Amino acid sequence: MSQIVAEVMPGHPAGILAGPNIAKEVGAGYAAAATIAMPDQGSAGQLAELFRTSRFRIYSATDVVGVEIAGALKNIYAIAAGMGDGVGAGFNTKAMVMTRSLREMSRLGEAIGGERDTFAGLAGMGDLTVTCMSPLSRNRHVGEMLGQGQTVDEILAGMTQVAEGVKAAPVVVKLAEQLGVDAPIAWEVHTVLQGKANVMDAYRGLTRQAPGHEIHGDTW
Repeated sequence: MSQIVAEVMPGHPAGILAGPNIAKEVGAGYAAAATIAMPDQGSAGQLAELFRTSRFRIYSATDVVGVEIAGALKNIYAIAAGMGDGVGAGFNTKAMVMTRSLREMSRLGEAIGGERDTFAGLAGMGDLTVTCMSPLSRNRHVGEMLGQGQTVDEILAGMTQVAEGVKAAPVVVKLAEQLGVDAPIAWEVHTVLQGKANVMDAYRGLTRQAPGHEIHGDTW
């Protein structure tokens, strides 16, 4: 979105506000935190003060690309986590999927131009965690219903809100291919959404891959 703003309004810096913020809980006054990223740290700090309240903590950053890409990618991985919920995969499996999703998200985000540390912060790990775990998460809900055997069309027809990960998945898979980044979790989510595989096929496909070095390896 920052690129679109730059095209439409050249010379006007764009900022991104993102984090583990389920809207209903923020509106109800529960404590929460987010990151606001601007190209200039001074502007980021000023805007952080503008949005900050006693229960809504706003941190500042300059990694605009990283924050906005993290906000888009986590929706796809929340679908993957929800798929596990739908088939009753268990908490160990869910933790594995979430952790390796964070790794995949970080590698892809860095390749696009984000900073690695951003993906370990509120816009990355924080937003990924709440989107994968919360029963209020739209993208997790899509994955859960897929795991229970519903089609994408059936799921979306029963929703009044948008699950961004559904449309983001094919774009992210294409980006990963263009950048030469292995993104097997995003790919498996994409194949399920396209009706080319079911959830159990996707999970079996992931677990058949041989694990390598946890930090420096290229595979899931």
